[in-house]
Amino acid sequence: MLSRRLSGVLLAAMLLLAGTLTATAQNPITIGFGMALTGGLAPNGKAALFAMQLWEKEINAKGGLLGRPVKLIYYDDQSNPATVPGIYTKLLDVDKVDIAVSGYGTNMIAPAMPVVIGHNRTFLALFGLATNTEFNYPKYFALQPTGGPTPKEEFARGFFAVAMQQNPKPTTVAMIGADAEFPRNAMDGARTVAKGLGLKIVYDKTYPPTTSDYSPIIRAIQATNPDIVMVASYPPDSVGMVRAANEVGLKTKLFGGGMVGLQSTSIKVQLGPLLNGIVDYDFWLPWASFASPEAKAFLKVYQARAAAAGVDALGYYIPPFAYGYMQVLQQAVEGVVGLLFVGYLGGCFLGTPH
Repeated sequence: MLSRRLSGVLLAAMLLLAGTLTATAQNPITIGFGMALTGGLAPNGKAALFAMQLWEKEINAKGGLLGRPVKLIYYDDQSNPATVPGIYTKLLDVDKVDIAVSGYGTNMIAPAMPVVIGHNRTFLALFGLATNTEFNYPKYFALQPTGGPTPKEEFARGFFAVAMQQNPKPTTVAMIGADAEFPRNAMDGARTVAKGLGLKIVYDKTYPPTTSDYSPIIRAIQATNPDIVMVASYPPDSVGMVRAANEVGLKTKLFGGGMVGLQSTSIKVQLGPLLNGIVDYDFWLPWASFASPEAKAFLKVYQARAAAAGVDALGYYIPPFAYGYMQVLQQAVEGVVGLLFVGYLGGCFLGTPH
């Protein structure tokens, strides 16, 4: 299931973990993280945790890692960035976990970074868009489909590529997003891509994350008469934006782009036909080369147990990546058996820092 994109992450983890996992065989290898189990990110956070727990059960059934059981230690970050520093301080200083990884999402990863950096720990992150741009931390590695040297632009590029296929081509764009880490990064990339295409930006604003009424925002966008509207939002905002656009009767050629949450099965069911005409992103679907035998085998297990666990029924959006996230660590640990002294290479990593 691992892609070539993860090869640098794998090597980095190998170099780090070789010097940290030499405790007695009786003790479990502990992996600590915060995860959104309540609040707006919970639909994705719960699904991610469930996929990670499937890996935990499977690896322990096979004897664990290096002859030791694996134990996930996690706390609910409540989809609230303010809770994250305290969670990671507890994980590293009180629980003293062997490995610290991130929870789900850019907004939750960014506030963990100063704590992780302060402890000089390697940090593998799940779906963090350009989180490391500000920190430039050499021990950070992101499992993020839109990565590379310009992750912000890569996230936006697909939406604009679709937009420019229209005839006549669009000439104006409106951009809107919450005043938070992920939307800001996504909009930064969208601006760069839009300007490179010669599009005129007629609306470019953010709203407070606590916003509940999106109709005034949609009306203000409509007043600028944009050809396309790029939205960067997390699940509660995405639902609110879709409902407001339908209620106001937004008229534009293309609407969507960076709306997190619309990939969730429960949100799709909730919004139903209101989603018609929206162009949004997804990272994985079970078709073409994506549908590898390993991926299909994972989904078979996941979907058979999803209902009982109360998580996303299909599991297409984040579970394959969350499961692969743990595979990266597994192969890293297994790959350093016998290498007892490479910890001094801790800062000499390969891969993308974004």
